[in-house]
Amino acid sequence: MICTSTLLRSVTALLALLSHTNAAPTSYASIVKDHHSTTDRGRSSAVCKREVAFDFNGDKVRAVNLGGWLVLEPWITPSIFEEWSTSRTVVDEYTYTKTLGKSEASSRLRSHWNTFITQEDFNAIAQAGLNHVRIPIGYWAVAPLDGDPYVQGQLDFMDKAVSWARGAGLKVMIDLHGAPGSQNGFDNSGKYGSVEWQQGNTVSQTLTAIENLANRYKGATDVVTSIELLNEPLGSSLDLGGVQEFYSNGYGRVKAASSDFAVVIHDAFQDFSTYWTGYGNDYADLMLDTHQYQIFSPEQVGRSPSEHVSAACGLGPQLAGTNKWIIVGEWTGAQTDCAKWLNGLGKGARYDGTFEGASKTGSCEGKYTGTVAGLSADDKKNIRSYIEAQLDAYEQRTGWVFWTWKTESAPEWHMKDLIDQGLFPQPLNSRQYPGQCG
Repeated sequence: MICTSTLLRSVTALLALLSHTNAAPTSYASIVKDHHSTTDRGRSSAVCKREVAFDFNGDKVRAVNLGGWLVLEPWITPSIFEEWSTSRTVVDEYTYTKTLGKSEASSRLRSHWNTFITQEDFNAIAQAGLNHVRIPIGYWAVAPLDGDPYVQGQLDFMDKAVSWARGAGLKVMIDLHGAPGSQNGFDNSGKYGSVEWQQGNTVSQTLTAIENLANRYKGATDVVTSIELLNEPLGSSLDLGGVQEFYSNGYGRVKAASSDFAVVIHDAFQDFSTYWTGYGNDYADLMLDTHQYQIFSPEQVGRSPSEHVSAACGLGPQLAGTNKWIIVGEWTGAQTDCAKWLNGLGKGARYDGTFEGASKTGSCEGKYTGTVAGLSADDKKNIRSYIEAQLDAYEQRTGWVFWTWKTESAPEWHMKDLIDQGLFPQPLNSRQYPGQCG
């Protein structure tokens, strides 16, 4: 008997190979090990074994993002951007590298890559009971374009991350966080401003980046369980039919490299419980990613702590009812948008009314910059309660990935410090506020 999913993988891979000819770099021997044991693979049914090195059916993804490491975000590491805080001429990685030039930018970034995340972080993540890390990377690291100011070298550290994860017993999700032209106009796409992805050759260039990633890590699928095709494409500014076509083509590229990868697609800010129900149901190892924040609108930051908890709990049944694997690939302990430059370099917060057009809800004291230890007693209680509710809701399906492991000065977002200060449960199933989601 031939497993249907295996046959589909073979057909998809063949079609993908026939549809393109761009060569991709080979995997690096230093990160490649063939540890494809049958004991840690998920199962799609009693007779069809999945080859992905994590059981997404039987186990929960409990993970953290390594934000601000291989893709810059001013609010995560404001010190890197501080010299432009007045002029505001540098607001993202594109303007950072363009302003400094390749030599100086490369020197500064390599110092950041060397120090911001290390083997010790991977060890601490594993010690906290997590099983995955999600690592953002930009297209410019894997398929640079002529004329771009970006610098390269990030893949050396992705290689290290895979080795560190293997040593710590962790799995890795690789996330293409920025596409040519910008898929959302956010600074975390590499280039703040207009959405120009889907114009010109940007989609095919993105597929090349995905193919290069898949081929580089196809020999490391004992650690790299999944590749996310694109982070947060802004559906309201894009042709959604084109997004789906891109996902299908990207799926083919990844599976052509190795059937051992799961393929992750972001919901493009469409209703995850309805919009994607009919998409990709014949695709093996397909996972949907939804990002759940309650801070980026006046209504959301105006919610009381109990209303934040109630909204989080309400997501649980929706997640449980989806017909695909689904992770909440980004979420936070924050109930405010107070963190310095969270809304963009030089921009204020909705919560305290300093964001253009916003009305004040409360004070950002201790949350604009600071430490978890320095938060008020009420803030600590509310964050712990909110995190527990989200854990209970998001584990009703495939799992979760917290944003983010560390920041320089944003306490509501700093998982490492939240753990150290007792605001993030340890062990992960410990509850100070049990039964919040019923």
